[in-house]
Amino acid sequence: MKAVAGDWLMIEGTHLDDRKRHGLIVEVHGPDGSPPYLVRWDDTGAETVVIPSTGAHILTADQMRQAQSH
Repeated sequence: MKAVAGDWLMIEGTHLDDRKRHGLIVEVHGPDGSPPYLVRWDDTGAETVVIPSTGAHILTADQMRQAQSH
């Protein structure tokens, strides 16, 4: 997984009742865009360091805008 600051981290639930979350990647701490990422979560405004796992993917800012317009 590779990202740059300004991309969005999308977390899809792996269980039926899991909620989807998305957050703005504020900082990339790994070499060449790899995790961990400092993410500001859209639902809470909290910032946490994340190492994404199953159910996670990256969207660019343009992809996020397109997804929100649908």
